[in-house]
Amino acid sequence: MRSLRTLAITDYLKGRKYCSVDELREHFNVSTATIYRDIAALVSKDVVHRVSGGVALEERTGQLDSRDHFASSPYMDRIDRNCEPKRAIASTALTHIMDGDIVFLDSSTTVSYLADKLLTTSFSSLTIVTNSVTAIQNFRKYPPQYVLISLGGYYDFQLNAFLGESAIRELERLSITKAFISAFGVSSAGVSTNHENHSTLLGKVLRISEQKYLLVDDSKFERNGLFRFAQKNQFDEIITN
Repeated sequence: MRSLRTLAITDYLKGRKYCSVDELREHFNVSTATIYRDIAALVSKDVVHRVSGGVALEERTGQLDSRDHFASSPYMDRIDRNCEPKRAIASTALTHIMDGDIVFLDSSTTVSYLADKLLTTSFSSLTIVTNSVTAIQNFRKYPPQYVLISLGGYYDFQLNAFLGESAIRELERLSITKAFISAFGVSSAGVSTNHENHSTLLGKVLRISEQKYLLVDDSKFERNGLFRFAQKNQFDEIITN
């Protein structure tokens, strides 16, 4: 549980840069001792540093040139990259969602922008199925008539997602009208990811979904990940910038 909360604290700090200890304690509704333990864990990983009365997000130094390295880095390091293309892709994807849909949202940073767009919608009925920890944490902000089905499984820190056999078993009992997923790479060889369990889950999602949408910005084309989970023609539409 602490690993999920420390990720949420990092996310919270991204928009503020600095927070007092009291603000963090009240926002996450935990004891003073608990928030100090969380802060200590983040300090030990050089994610934050202590300042008078609170904590501040560490400024990232240095630039990495390899986009492949970027795409393989932990979730929180990828979320703010290629923001404008991701927002444009999310806006287009949103037009495909209708009242009564049962949508699958994967754990990618690209699809997280679509999840954010859904916060301001007002469908009379919408069910969201997801393995994304970020989407699960933010669901309290969605309209009250929306339904969340969160997939279980083991927690993958790099993808900020639940994966594994438990998640697959839960998918087997579900019907999904529209799936929105992303990928590490798209090429003539297929659509791929660098994570084996992730590829297994996405392959299952594609098999049970009525309509499938691939959301990828132009940096994803003509490169390959380790594990292919689909061919391009399996998608009803590839949405890009």
